[in-house]
Amino acid sequence: MGTPDAQRISVADRARWPWRPALAVVVAVFLVLAAVGYPVYVKPQVGTPHHADAIVVLGGPGAERYELGLDLARRGFAPQLLLSDPSGGENDWLSGVCRTEHPFTTICFDPHPATTRGEAREIRAEAKERGWSNILVVTYTPHVSRARYIVQKCFQGAVTMLSPPTHLTVVEWAWAYTYQTAGYVKTLLESGC
Repeated sequence: MGTPDAQRISVADRARWPWRPALAVVVAVFLVLAAVGYPVYVKPQVGTPHHADAIVVLGGPGAERYELGLDLARRGFAPQLLLSDPSGGENDWLSGVCRTEHPFTTICFDPHPATTRGEAREIRAEAKERGWSNILVVTYTPHVSRARYIVQKCFQGAVTMLSPPTHLTVVEWAWAYTYQTAGYVKTLLESGC
């Protein structure tokens, strides 16, 4: 049961740190969310490159995903490369890639809306026009699972998700978890493609 002095220390400690139980709850919630999100955001299911009808690169910051898509097309994994440019042509590097001649067909587009759903709708339209039934989709790691879900709502063919290596800070991972989770909630509330 403890001595009276030990009980007084415990009461004094509680008075000095009244936020301790709340902190313990916050830390526990954070750890549960981190564990649940790990296979969804940090280590999502990705495939291996294989021959497909097209390679699709979903838009976003950084050139790594676009470089991977270009590399796969140069290596002959698909005769067509579809590049999303949600910046509306303001990404000079990507605009340069789109203007350059390649030994494969390059299709650049500005998704409307400038979201993954807008990109998935463009994939659906291009697939219908070009007869695609098998695509490789490249995005960054935290986006893979949600992007797969959205693309498969619009495209009925085979979808293989790929991503370049992702190097994020703890703060960037926290932002990715938050952003992708909010995106999942929004997507689950939307019906259809």
